[in-house]
Amino acid sequence: MLPEYRNEPFVDFSVKANADAMRTALSKVGDELGRTYPLLIGGEHIELADTFDSLNPAKPSQVVGSFAKATVEHANQAVEVAATTFESWRSVAAEERARYLFRAAAVMRRRKFEFMAWLVYEVSKSWAEADADVAEAIDFMEYYGRQAIKFGGPQPVVAYNGEENELRYVPLGVTVVIPPWNFALAIMVGMTTAAIAAGNTVVLKPASASPAIAAQFVRLLVEEAGLPDGVVNFVPGSGGAMGDALVDHAKTRLIAFTGSKEIGLRIFERSAKLQAGQIWLKRTILEMGGKDGIVVDETADLDAAADAIVASAFGFQGQKCSACSRAIIVESVYSTVLKKVVDRTKKLTMGNPTDPKHHLGAVVDQKAFDKIREYIEIGKSEGRLMLGGETGDGSEGYFIPPTIIADIAPEARLSLEEIFGPVLAFIKANDWKHALEIANNTEYGLTGAVFSRSRERLEEARRDFHVGNLYFNRKCTGALVGVQPFGGFNMSGTDSKAGGPDYLLLFTQAKTITDRF
Repeated sequence: MLPEYRNEPFVDFSVKANADAMRTALSKVGDELGRTYPLLIGGEHIELADTFDSLNPAKPSQVVGSFAKATVEHANQAVEVAATTFESWRSVAAEERARYLFRAAAVMRRRKFEFMAWLVYEVSKSWAEADADVAEAIDFMEYYGRQAIKFGGPQPVVAYNGEENELRYVPLGVTVVIPPWNFALAIMVGMTTAAIAAGNTVVLKPASASPAIAAQFVRLLVEEAGLPDGVVNFVPGSGGAMGDALVDHAKTRLIAFTGSKEIGLRIFERSAKLQAGQIWLKRTILEMGGKDGIVVDETADLDAAADAIVASAFGFQGQKCSACSRAIIVESVYSTVLKKVVDRTKKLTMGNPTDPKHHLGAVVDQKAFDKIREYIEIGKSEGRLMLGGETGDGSEGYFIPPTIIADIAPEARLSLEEIFGPVLAFIKANDWKHALEIANNTEYGLTGAVFSRSRERLEEARRDFHVGNLYFNRKCTGALVGVQPFGGFNMSGTDSKAGGPDYLLLFTQAKTITDRF
């Protein structure tokens, strides 16, 4: 009998044994950097002369790994193999599919420090952020495995005399998984294993900035968990032509994507076009951007609010779709909260995250570095720079210090556009009603938080703050699998709830069967 689902506990790095284990893992993984990785299609490792490199953002001269660069032909081959494999995988019992996930979760749990180390090197996560990423990946596998068993058999329907009626959830087919680089392990694992658990086969195109951690997971699934050949196919490569080919293929049944609004909309549009030989409407699960705000009124615990704003805005360099990029503060406490946040942010340390003393690492790559610097300059023209703003050229690491810009107007670019970096806009509201109005003035609707001691106001926010994940008197990041199912409204995506009780159903379709006697 399976134990009841529980979230994976976080590591206490103040315990010497844990800190030593992390240092050992960093040394081990450090020795493995720079290796070349092939494609994996139908169990066949395909080496190519054309490769691309994954670089350490904190040390761009360091190659984390070199990856075979899949072409359109490889994309098409992977979909065809996945479609063929689906014909047998679809008939595997849900309990058996779940056991692959439970095995993979157990292996990752035993090797969690090693997976953390890959995240430190490849996407510049601090120890704590890497730990949270790995823990969430384990949670997804444990949770979706149990959900697969729950939905694997006949579901309850109303009884009717003279007939046996049942409803079953059946898999869809080939699922193209396109994960992001920010939760390079957790979200990639979540989307991939949800598809597997539901009985689908997968073509995984990892984010170009984080293919190494994806390769480690695919190897775990195939070599250590024993997943059959062709159930997961690994095709790193350009998100342009090759990514389009995966989305467009007539045998692609579902696309699961997490990333920017622009790419999500492109997938949404392309998947709606009927291809020659296609006999279904493709389903999309699109998790896109956010422009998340924390609202603080005059009744709030201002110290708790300041702590939450700093943690939400600058955790993992603000590179979370759930990050607080807007602090919306009522006028009477605006200056007080601003000072508290600035003072706390000054204590954050930035540097190579192999050293645990650093709270912030580098942003992911040169493109992100340049984009964030452009927004800082925009912010300087729109408001008052309170902290940060100075950067190098990125040659010694893509480091951008936490930046706070005050007195931003609600309709300013810094208030409305997703930056995806350590840049926080402070916005002054006239009163509570105005603050809530500002909180809802973006095209996104992912996360938000309210700090208030007024039950009446919290209940008003519960009803009217239009986001998928709303938090009262706590930070707006850090959703836990099964506890706070995650996903947003409007341009934040297709309203799916990762880590929630209905997420796995998005990877299936319902079939009703009636047997009349």
